[in-house]
Amino acid sequence: MIKDLGLGYEKIDACPNNCMLYWGEFLKKDKCHVCGTSRWKKTKDRGNVVSDQGTDTCKKGVPAKVMRYFPLIPRLKRIYMSSETAEDMRWHDTKQLGEDDKKILRHPSDSLAWKAFDERHSDFALDPRSIRLGLASDGFNPYRLMNTTYSTWPVMLIPYNLPPWLCMKPSSFILSTLIPGKSSPENDIDVYLQPLVHELKLLWTGVEAFDAFSGEKFNLRAALLWTINDFPGYAMLSGLSTKGYNACPICLDSTPSDRFGSKICYCSYRKWLPADHPYRCQSDKFCEKFGTNEWGKAPSRPSGTDILRQQEKVKHVYGKSKAPPKKRQRGHDDDDDVQDKSDFGTKRSIFFDLVYWEHNLLRHNLDVMHIEKNVSENILGTLLSMDKSRDSRNDREALEAWRIKSHLWLSTNPNGGKCMSPASYSMSTEEKERFLNVLQKIKVPDGYGSNLSSCVNMKQRKLINLKSHDNHVLMQDILAVALRASKATKVIDLLARLSSFFKKLCSTTIDPDDLDGLQNEIILTLCELEKEFLPSFFTIEMKKEFLLLLRRNKP
Repeated sequence: MIKDLGLGYEKIDACPNNCMLYWGEFLKKDKCHVCGTSRWKKTKDRGNVVSDQGTDTCKKGVPAKVMRYFPLIPRLKRIYMSSETAEDMRWHDTKQLGEDDKKILRHPSDSLAWKAFDERHSDFALDPRSIRLGLASDGFNPYRLMNTTYSTWPVMLIPYNLPPWLCMKPSSFILSTLIPGKSSPENDIDVYLQPLVHELKLLWTGVEAFDAFSGEKFNLRAALLWTINDFPGYAMLSGLSTKGYNACPICLDSTPSDRFGSKICYCSYRKWLPADHPYRCQSDKFCEKFGTNEWGKAPSRPSGTDILRQQEKVKHVYGKSKAPPKKRQRGHDDDDDVQDKSDFGTKRSIFFDLVYWEHNLLRHNLDVMHIEKNVSENILGTLLSMDKSRDSRNDREALEAWRIKSHLWLSTNPNGGKCMSPASYSMSTEEKERFLNVLQKIKVPDGYGSNLSSCVNMKQRKLINLKSHDNHVLMQDILAVALRASKATKVIDLLARLSSFFKKLCSTTIDPDDLDGLQNEIILTLCELEKEFLPSFFTIEMKKEFLLLLRRNKP
C-alpha cells in the first residue's frame, strides 16, 4: 500500500564483509573490489534463481547481503502535499511567544546551533520551508532470545521543523535505511550511508516540490543538523574513538585518563574548577595518582575543521581488508584498552562530504537515557555489591599502588587474611534489605514506569532485569528517595544532586541562563564523588558523558 503511494524502498546489494555497496558505478559488479568476495550466495543448483532487482546482471543468484534504502526526497515532498502538515512545517518560524518566553529553550530552533546555522547559511534560512533534520541510529535484535548474536541497524531521520509535540512522535519519524545483521557495522556504517548522503547533497541545492498550503511550487531544501546516539554509536558516526585513553570526543588527545589496576579510569575533574578553588590543592583527597595537586586547565573544544584535519590523516579501509589489530600489552585485560595514547581518530566521517557539516556547531548528540542507564548501573552495582560493582579487592590493591586513600587499603584481619575496609558508600546486609524493601513496595502512577517490585531479588539482595526506562525513573526520582527512606548510605546527598542534575536537564523547558550554573554544580558534584569513590568508579560513562551534555557550543 505504501509502495503504491510512491513511498517504497530500494534493495541495494552489499558486500557481506561491509566493504562496498553494489550501487552507482558498482551496480553491475559481481564481486567486491576490496576483498574479492562474491556478490552472490553459494547455493545448490536448483535452477535459475532470480533476485528482485530486475537487472540483467542480477540473474546470477541470491545476493549475499541486501540493504533496504527508503528514498528521502519523495518522503519530504509528500509532507508538503498535505496542507495541514505543510503548515506545521512552518511552526519554527511562525510560533507566537511572549517576551519572557523568547529566550527559553523548548525546541531545537531555540538553540545556539540552529541560530548559528541560519546566520552562516542565510539563503537556506530565508525560506521557512527548508527542512532541518536529525539522524538517529542504534542496533536491535529482531529475534530477541531466539538468536542472541543478531544486530540490525535502522537509521531514522527526524524533521525538526514540526512543533515540539509533533517532531518527536513516532508518526513523524522517517525510516531511511535498514542495515542487515548479523553483527554491528561499526565504522563501516559509512558504506551504508552513501545513498542517504547522496540525497542530502541534492537537497542542499534543492529539488522542485509542491506546497499544498500556499498552492505553489517551490525549491525544497534540507540539511542535516546533527546525530543522536549512544556512546558506541557516537564513535561509529563521528569517526572519533570512545575507547582507550583518548575516549572523550571533546578532549581528544587531552583526555585526562590513567590505568587503575586493569581498568582505564577518567578522573581529574578539578581541571574544570576555577583556578583558585581550594579543591585544586587538596591532593590527598582525590583520585590523582600519588596524590598530586591539580593546576591544569580544562581542554578546549575542537572545531569541526580541527577534527576534519585530523581525520584526513587516518587511512581507514572499509570492510574485511583491514590492518591487523594491535597486540595488547601483558597484564592489560580491560576491553577499553584498544587504542594508543597518541591516536583518537578511527576514520573520516562520511558526513564531512556535506559542505556545511564542518561548520556545524553541534554535530553529534548523546542520548540522555543511555547515559542514565550507565550511571545507574555503576551506582547500584557499587552500592549493592552486584556484578557491576566498581569496588573490588583488585581495586583496593590498586589504591595502594597509587598511594592514595590509605583508609581504604586492604587490611589484615586476625586470621591473617586480607579484608576490605568499609567505605562511605558501603551498605551492610541490613541496609541493603531496607533499601530493596522500599523499592519492592513503591507504587507509581500508570504509564510512569514499570513494576519495580518484579526487579527486586531479596534472596540475593540485588536488582535484576532493569530496562533503560527503569534506570531513567530510578535516577531521576526514586533512587535518592529510596536511599533516604532506608537510611542506607552516607553519600545520599551526593546521589540526590546527581538525580537533580538529570531532572533539570530533561525538563521540557530550560532557561539558558541556568546552564552555566548547572554545569558548575555538576562539576563540583563530580569532584565530591571523586573524594568518596574509587578511581574505578569513574568510567567514561560516569565522567565524560556528563561534560558532553553541558559543554555548550560557543562560537
